[in-house]
Amino acid sequence: MSDSYPIPSTPRVISPSPTPSETSEQTDGYFTRSAAKRSRTKSPQPDTIHEEKHKDSSDEASDSSLNKRARTRSRSPILTPADNPLTNGNGTTKPRRRMSGLTTRTPSNIIKKSEPLPTKYTNGTNNNNLNGNAVPPQSNGHLSPYSQIKKSWREFSRSPSPLGLIPLHRHYRNLIHKHEIPRKALHVSIGFLTLQFYRCGLQKGAITPWLIGLLVPIASVDLLRHRYASFNRFYVRCLGALMRETEVDGYNGVIWYLLGTYIALRFYPKDIGVMSILLLSWCDTAASTFGRLYGRYTIRLRRGKSLAGSLAAMATGIFAAWFFWGWLAPRTGPFVDDPAEGFMFRGVLSLPTYVRGLLGWSEEAGTIRGTAAVAVMSVSTGLIASFSEFVDVFSWDDNLTIPLISSAGMWLFLKAFG
Repeated sequence: MSDSYPIPSTPRVISPSPTPSETSEQTDGYFTRSAAKRSRTKSPQPDTIHEEKHKDSSDEASDSSLNKRARTRSRSPILTPADNPLTNGNGTTKPRRRMSGLTTRTPSNIIKKSEPLPTKYTNGTNNNNLNGNAVPPQSNGHLSPYSQIKKSWREFSRSPSPLGLIPLHRHYRNLIHKHEIPRKALHVSIGFLTLQFYRCGLQKGAITPWLIGLLVPIASVDLLRHRYASFNRFYVRCLGALMRETEVDGYNGVIWYLLGTYIALRFYPKDIGVMSILLLSWCDTAASTFGRLYGRYTIRLRRGKSLAGSLAAMATGIFAAWFFWGWLAPRTGPFVDDPAEGFMFRGVLSLPTYVRGLLGWSEEAGTIRGTAAVAVMSVSTGLIASFSEFVDVFSWDDNLTIPLISSAGMWLFLKAFG
């Protein structure tokens, strides 16, 4: 039975990387002469290791040459001196055990207790304004670590600078920093002051010199505070409640406010100049207030501008135009020193002659008067106010762009249909 069915010999286990003996010219195993020849042409052969073969019938004895091969990385621990050696009880130092073949530790990455933590951003510049020594989290292309933190007072603040430049903003976050109550109160009061001047019969020529008289010293003080840091700190401490944090290192918004109102009163008719100041005073405040309160629920038109703010500016512009042209102007004046062409809107709107000719309408058919004319003028003024508050002109301050754009828009509209 054993002769007809011999017991097969134990197969030889071949290592993944062949030994030099296995690449020799022999026919046993899985390597032939042709295979050995191809392997010799591909890579240089190491020196021949003379093997000591043990003649064992059971083939369980391993090749002694395998023990002579050197490993590329040893797994045995090697005692090496550590960067920070440990101290025994007797005062001697003992080395630290590490795995051989691994990268050695360098002391350059170790921060000693006496050294402060690095305070550098990704661009390599030092940041001396950090309150602590912690490094701010760096962006790695994934979600920001602050994306889940709710900062409601920062989400609706138009000030891109961090909180803390103005001391009053830290103490009164909701009153001054978030809602800007003192600044908006000053903004709105200028509109009521303008209406009072109009009711008293003051003309444009009597107001514009006062605007220049205020503009020159305020602009001079603003230039002076940017030259001297100590004076700038004193200025911010006194008037910080009326400022935004972007104005600490920039120019005060009052400068652009005075310049815009001066241009509107100096180069446009009386009613256009008064209405442009009302739009600047009331529409800008309404857009800022309602935009911060309800802007999150509406469409974002552009950075810092929402549909809620634009609709609030339009509604406020319609109300201001209806109040001035529909109620105040007919009940106030005329005054003795009013100029002959002081008003552009006189309660009448008509289509241009060219348009009436294309439509085949008579002059009477293309003309509206009274309440209908005031309604059309009010709606167009509201649209102009919303556009002037929304548009960004070379990143200029809105205290300058709103009176310029609104006065030019109302003048062009009345020039075409007045």
